[in-house]
Parts: sequence; structure tokens; C-alpha cells
Amino acid sequence: MSDNLVISIDAMGGDNSPKIVIEGLSIVADRNPDVSFLLFGDEEKVNAMLKDYPKLRNVCEVRHSTDVVSNEDKPSQVIRNRSTSMYMAIDAVKKGEAQAIVSAGNTGALMAISKLNLKTIQKIHRPAIVSIMPHRTGRYVMLDLGANTECDAINLAEFALMGNIVAKNALGIERPKVALLNIGAEEMKGKEEIRQAAQIIRSSKMNMDFIGYIEPHQIGDGVADVIVADGFTGNIALKSVEGTAKLFMRIIKDRVKKSIFAKVGVLFMLGIIFKIKKILDPRLYNGAMFVGLNGLSVKSHGGTDALGYYVAVDNAIKMVRQDFVATIRDELEKVDLDELSQEIIYDSY
Repeated sequence: MSDNLVISIDAMGGDNSPKIVIEGLSIVADRNPDVSFLLFGDEEKVNAMLKDYPKLRNVCEVRHSTDVVSNEDKPSQVIRNRSTSMYMAIDAVKKGEAQAIVSAGNTGALMAISKLNLKTIQKIHRPAIVSIMPHRTGRYVMLDLGANTECDAINLAEFALMGNIVAKNALGIERPKVALLNIGAEEMKGKEEIRQAAQIIRSSKMNMDFIGYIEPHQIGDGVADVIVADGFTGNIALKSVEGTAKLFMRIIKDRVKKSIFAKVGVLFMLGIIFKIKKILDPRLYNGAMFVGLNGLSVKSHGGTDALGYYVAVDNAIKMVRQDFVATIRDELEKVDLDELSQEIIYDSY
């Protein structure tokens, strides 16, 4: 292993591992010559796959693990098993041997083991799951996507701070527009914790462009670069957006099949259709991040292909290069959200 940037990999996570993992990492290695990898998994299987990728093999260290976390395993069952590829990969980040961990395995287990080993950043009450999604004019960041089904005002304010930093680093937006997901744009709409979170953000010294509330139907319009919600609401919103995109593509396919005129018309629209398909390609937005921890933990979709896995690892590399964790710590030092939230909540009664 070199002294360059090191990414820890759960080589056995996902539906088709370690094949997809190795294929994805080969793309990463070609485009990031200064990055090395720690691979945890079945040593015989991993090395057999690496034989076909000599360039990647030169920047990999394989460490054998005896157990694998399955999709059916409950977090409580695997959280103490230190012999799984997932646990060992996360532990490498805790020990400072790697700067980030990527896994396509069980989401609940990854979150639980990451929280246990990496711990939450001081002043952050709860970590969140954040992902990047497409909208009409570009991309946006959304969090939380399921780590916390219930959140108070200070949780939401912290999510806004972390999402703002993700948008700056991952999307290259100098001053992202940040919004709270709500059922209306009026100040008095929504739950009390959402209104209090808006007050905390406005009253704090957080350096962000907070634009207030955004309604679900505005998500795809590009109104906001960062959308903040509790994990229950965010997860439903995300799956609704994904389902709508699939419905749109299915309706087009169904209508084209039923009409000879539509089939002819499609020939003149192939360029546009391919562009739409590329914009909505879920592989290009793969890699949900657990933010708020003392280390980067990235979740790849279990059923992705090599391109999707590459995108997940590449997102992790970008966050490491931007020193994401340290940036969150620095931003938190500028504000005291606990004290501010107590004042606002007290004044509301």
C-alpha cells in the first residue's frame, strides 16, 4: 500500500460481489492514480477477480474476512461480529488506515456499525443519510433519507448545515440554496419542529443561503440545492420521486408500443430520449453518505453495476479530498445550536 489516499472497501457487500466491486474499482483506479484500496472479504474470491485487473491489483491490499453481513441480517445481530467484511472495513477507518469506507451491503447494518465504530462528531446529535438527485436544471442534495424517522428542530438545523457543506463540495455550488421540506410555503405551515428549525437557522451564524420552505411538488424544479427533512419524510419523498421517474419512462414505452405513429415519432426524438434517460440514470447518483460521523461511510446500492459502484467510490474520494468531516467540525465551532434552540423553543411557549 502507498501513502496516498486510502479507501476501505467491503468487497462482499451487494448482490453480485465481489465481481461488481472489482469492476467498479478498476474504473476508479484508472481515473484516480493517487488512490489505494483496502479490500475486505473472501481472500480467494477477491484475488481471483483481481487477476484480470493488474493495474488495480497493484494498488490493493486484500484482507481476509470469515463472515459476511447478509441483507436479511438485523443490525442487532451483526453489530458485535468483528469478523465480517463490513465491520473490518469500517474498523479500518476508525484505526486511521483509510479515510472512507464504501459498502453495497445491508443499509441498517452499515449505519449501525458505522455509528458504533466511528462515533458521532461532537456537537452533532444525530448522523443523517444524504444523497444527490437530479432536478430540472441540475442536481440537489437531500437529507435525511431514513436514518432518523423522528427529528427535533436542532436535528433539522444540523442537517441543513451538513447538507450545505455536501452541496458545496460534491456539486461545486459556491452558495447553495437551502430549504426545509414542508407542506406549504407559509411561515405557520407544518409541524412545530420545522418552524423552530427555520428560526434556529435564521438566527444562527451559519453561513448559508436559507430560502425557507419548499413543497414536495417543487423538488424537481431546481428551487433548492439542499432539501432538509426528517428521515421518515425524506425517505418517502425520495421513493416518490424515484417511482414517478420510473412511471414516466414506462408510460412512454407503453404508448410507443401501442401506436405506429408514436414509433415513427420516436425515431426523431431518440436524441432527446437518450438525454432524458441519462439524466434519470440512477447509477449516476449512486452512493448515499452517512454524514455527521468521525469518518466517511458511503452506501452503494446493492444491485448497481460497475459504473454505479464507481460513482459511489468517487463520491467518497471527493469528500475526502475536500476534508468533509473537518469542515463540519469547523462550521460547528462558529455556532452554538444547542443554546440557540433552547432560547427559540422557550420563546415559542
